[in-house]
Parts: sequence; structure tokens; C-alpha cells
Amino acid sequence: MGQITLKKVRKAFGDVEVIPPLDLQINDGEFVVFVGPSGCGKSTLLRLIAGLEDVSSGEIEIDGRPSAELPPAKRGLAMVFQSYALYPHMSVRKNIAFPMKMAKISQDEQNRRIEAAASALNLTEYLDRKPGQLSGGQRQRVAIGRAIVREPAAFLFDEPLSNLDAALRVGMRLEISELHKRLATTMIYVTHDQIEAMTMADKIVVLRAGRIEQVGAPLELYENPRNIFVAGFIGSPRMNFIEGPEAARHNAHTIGIRPEHIDVSATEGDWQGRIGVAEHLGSDTYFHIHDTGLAETVTVRASGEVTLRHGETVFLTPQAEKIHRFDNEGLKQ
Repeated sequence: MGQITLKKVRKAFGDVEVIPPLDLQINDGEFVVFVGPSGCGKSTLLRLIAGLEDVSSGEIEIDGRPSAELPPAKRGLAMVFQSYALYPHMSVRKNIAFPMKMAKISQDEQNRRIEAAASALNLTEYLDRKPGQLSGGQRQRVAIGRAIVREPAAFLFDEPLSNLDAALRVGMRLEISELHKRLATTMIYVTHDQIEAMTMADKIVVLRAGRIEQVGAPLELYENPRNIFVAGFIGSPRMNFIEGPEAARHNAHTIGIRPEHIDVSATEGDWQGRIGVAEHLGSDTYFHIHDTGLAETVTVRASGEVTLRHGETVFLTPQAEKIHRFDNEGLKQ
């Protein structure tokens, strides 16, 4: 079991309230991602669940058991940090075994768990190596293996891929997702990278200034953001926002349209502009369009084979059914 319930959980440092009272339900076996900009409280919230920070008020229940007063070791959770925190003088086997040794688990049971974790993480052939002989991705897998052998009720990941290069991040993202499918254990994952959130999560929790802005499945947040903040944070490149007469035509204070929902033409369209920077990614090209009279820049996604060039005039047509409308408080209409 790995059900975690937060009831009116609040955190303050002195007079500074970093997390106002919030409620959150995390179901057994879910992969939940906390996402938001730097300083939004996502790591603090994870540390409250782990017991590394004390709650100022409220309750945290793990499988129905009040846990806010329990020390970290008694909560049945395993945490994986941004830094690998491996012992350099120990082999991979001994690093993975360390928490079991501290818990005085029998040697036979230790061996069983080590072999199972190493097999799941493709580390079997590296068990007798030292961390210094491994790549960054392999070291992170060792850190995850050390968490797996504890057989926790839930795994807590605090930006575990931040120290890896782009290619390794993609690979480890897939490995952690596959691991979740195999283990069917609750995982809570903190990241500022909304692409990680979209591709890994069963449920995303979007945070801003310690408050939950929206909770939902990735596509639900992408297609039906409840406010401008969520609409602008989820999706890459971010949604275009337009105010003024064009928004008024749609009976809104602000309209939003994603780059992939704007059709581009060299001959005709609803809006006219001039091509600025073009980002060629192979299968796609992102054009940053200036002088539209709508916004400082309008970003559009086009086929990677489009031959439009810097400085050329283009015409843009938003797909009417994909336009998002927001009121003067930034809430979805």
C-alpha cells in the first residue's frame, strides 16, 4: 500500500508562510509529479511528506496512519535525491545493501533484494564496481536501487535527473517510468521540467507560491487548464497569450492559443506578421513571429520542411476550436 493523504498541511519558517494549508490525495500505485517554477514549494512539500521537515500544522496520513509526528525512518518511504550520495569507497553491492545493513536485515534477504534490484535496473554486471567507475546515469540507478531494496510504501524523487546531460535525462526518464510499471508502487516526483511531468505522470500537481493551482492527468491540464498560470506552464513552447481587441472579439479579457494550433501560410490568414528567429528541430520548426499587432512575439509550430525564412511576411490562422478564453482574473471561461 502507498496511499498518502495531506489534510490542511501548512509550513512556515518563522513569520514566512511558504505553504498555506493545502489538501492532496495520492492514491496507491500512482505516479504523481509536483511541478512548478523555482521557489514554488514543491521540494518543501516533498520533504514534509518524507519527514525531513516538520509540518507547522495539519496532518499527513500514510495508508491511513497519522504520520506527521513520525521520524523519517518510521514512515516507510524511500527518497532519491538530486545528488547520488553514494559511498565512494564501497562497491555498488555494498552501497545498495547499506540501508538493509542498518536495519539488521539477514544476509540472505539482503542478497535476494540486491539481486532483484540490480536485475530491474540493469546493474547486475556492475555490482562489484566502485561509484567512480560508473557513468552519471549508472550512479543514479544505484541510488534508486538503494531505495528499492527498502521495499517502501512509496518512492520520493527530488529532481533526480538534474545533474545528468540531455541524452541521459531522456534515458533515465524512460527507465524510471518503466520501473514504476514493474513495481506498481506509489511514486512522487519533483521537477521544474514540465516535459518530465507530461511524459511521466499519472497525475500532475501544479504549484505556485506554495498553493496548488491544478491537479489532473497530463492531457487534462494541457487541454483544460483552469487558469493562465497553468496554461502557460504546461506545454512547450508555452501558450501564446493575446489581449486587447482580438481577445474582445472572443468575449474574453485574454485568449490563449498553443503554437501547434496556429496554421501558417505564405499567402493568406487572419493575422499577418514577420518571421524572426526560426528554431529548426528536424521534424518541427518553431517560428517566432513579430509585428503582428497582437503580442510582442507569437510562436507557431510548423513542419520541419517549411521553407520560410527570416524577415519574410507570413499569415497566421488560429484553429477556432483550440482557442482558450480567460477572464480579467486569469481564470478559464
